[in-house]
Amino acid sequence: MPHHHSAAAAPIFPDLLVERICDRIPLGRRTIGVVDGADAAEPVAFAHRIRERIRSSGRSCEVIDLHDYVRPASLRFEYSKNDELTYRTAWFDFDAVDREVVAPLRAGGRGRFLPRLWDEATDRSARARLVDAAPDQVLVIAGPTILGRIDDAAVTVHLKLSEGALRRRTPVEASWTIPPILTYYADTEFEPDFTVRWDHPDKPALLTRG
Repeated sequence: MPHHHSAAAAPIFPDLLVERICDRIPLGRRTIGVVDGADAAEPVAFAHRIRERIRSSGRSCEVIDLHDYVRPASLRFEYSKNDELTYRTAWFDFDAVDREVVAPLRAGGRGRFLPRLWDEATDRSARARLVDAAPDQVLVIAGPTILGRIDDAAVTVHLKLSEGALRRRTPVEASWTIPPILTYYADTEFEPDFTVRWDHPDKPALLTRG
């Protein structure tokens, strides 16, 4: 996981955590946020809590589920259906995320984003239509192994699971993803704005570098 060699953990109420994260999102302009975490940490569900908080203030916000930006099965399963290197490096189409989600919100961008690219279940195009971004649009991209991959994010959150929690909460059929997930987070040097101890989501703790 991201390096916090002498990290101190400060318990925080879940609603206050959401509030703190939203406070880091700039007002009055289009903005990208990132919620990173293994699927077992349910980063998309947490991103929806951020979305609801932002929407309650009257601002436009959408969640982009990284699983709606997987590569086609022919590429994901080129070597095998559970190739660890592929999962770590080529499972998700981060180039497409940049092109269809991040770049359109930049100054001078086209101002229209694509909420979904690929339907993972049917392995077909999601056939989603471009959406006009509001002048102060927030898009929260959520999923695994995003740390360090999204440029221009105004706020980055990492939901950190211990190896034990990751193993307990990952379904058996997805257990092959555990080694590449552990490797990815062990190797990344990227420091998120918020690293949250997430073994017990009802009792999170903010990790701060000592």
